[in-house]
Amino acid sequence: MNSGQIPTHCGFVAIVGKPNVGKSTLLNVMLGVKVAPITSRPQTTRRGVRGIYTEGNRQVVFVDTPGWHQPKDRLGQFMIEQIDTALEEINLVLWVVDLRHPPTPEDEDLANRLQGVDAPIWIVGNKIDAAKYPEQAMQAYAALLPNAQRHIRLSALKDPKAVYRLREEILLAMPESPFFYPVDIRSDQSRQHWAAEIVREQAMSLLREEIPYSIAVRVTDWEERENGVQYIRAEIIVEREGHKAIVIGKGGGMLKQIGQEARKQLELFLGSKVYLELVVKVMPDWRRDPRALRELGYE
Repeated sequence: MNSGQIPTHCGFVAIVGKPNVGKSTLLNVMLGVKVAPITSRPQTTRRGVRGIYTEGNRQVVFVDTPGWHQPKDRLGQFMIEQIDTALEEINLVLWVVDLRHPPTPEDEDLANRLQGVDAPIWIVGNKIDAAKYPEQAMQAYAALLPNAQRHIRLSALKDPKAVYRLREEILLAMPESPFFYPVDIRSDQSRQHWAAEIVREQAMSLLREEIPYSIAVRVTDWEERENGVQYIRAEIIVEREGHKAIVIGKGGGMLKQIGQEARKQLELFLGSKVYLELVVKVMPDWRRDPRALRELGYE
């Protein structure tokens, strides 16, 4: 209990689903602030990102997870391990599914994994605004997980009010417990990791074909200068020299565009001017190299 002897309620909620079903969009709308990267490409989220929402005497710690998939390299294995970790000692699971499509083998695999979870599971059918047969799709997903307690249909992108209603229901479902985080915290990410994800998001959105999946970003320097400008230096890591040339682009045009788009977002959320310096570095086959993965924070 807090100092006023009013019971506080707090718990952990895992957000799971296959790639590109809208998990990060749902989290960002829940929080009212962007803490997770979003692109139209699958596997944008690589780490479990914690977003914290506090209202009155209730707090929810949301854990956004990478998309469930069959891993093809050590990075993919790390991402699946992030999901398994998120499902430990959890109070509620939100299984986000795409109502535009019937279940796929990936959905079936994830449903099988969720069968062994002790916590209550709510199926959240997303993208209802673009679904032709949402009821039939939800029935198909529900059949994969008959022990799910709730079936909720919404559009995280187009109907924030529906997301807020879901958030209120989640708050009410949290058990009595002390808060895990201060009331003014929205994420447990360091600012360096958050900024690196903003840069990676823009790179993934602007680059073509397979290049986005072989990119990592790390912030190597951050200082506030006397004029109030936030100076941020970040490295964009690629696996091959040919990839480096593509990221830089003709006359440096692509790297400049990535930097401009990332800087806009950073300035918006930081509320101050940002000088963003980007460099591109080759780290051969880093997705399969345990040492490189540790160096980049994926171990």
